[in-house]
Amino acid sequence: MTSFVAHTTVDCHHAYGLSEWWKQVLGYVDVEGDPNEPGHEECMVVDPETGHAILFIEVPDAELAAKRIHFDVRPRTGTRDEEVERVRALGAVQVDDQRDVHGPGTGWVVFADPEGNQFCVLRSQGEIDAAATP
Repeated sequence: MTSFVAHTTVDCHHAYGLSEWWKQVLGYVDVEGDPNEPGHEECMVVDPETGHAILFIEVPDAELAAKRIHFDVRPRTGTRDEEVERVRALGAVQVDDQRDVHGPGTGWVVFADPEGNQFCVLRSQGEIDAAATP
């Protein structure tokens, strides 16, 4: 017998606001028939293509636990650098820039969301495929 990941959980201070922010970044939607609303302490969003779910849950701790899990996001369309500008315009704060560290056209950019949770923006699959073609 094995298990599967039912959803990814993010501890936070403002579940609704953070879920709304990540919906803009990822293109996720509310669970059908169970919309998230201001004041909800638990807000789940779902990828309409894959069904992957993320649950944002409010915790009372003044300081959130160390960030041991983070998202690596890959643009569905466009390039990494276009996505970097898009998430920056949504209010993400750049923490580190690892572009070209392993050679031209490689790497990622590390950001923090509105509550300080870090995530990385990776190259698109198209960019990866193009780099593999001689």
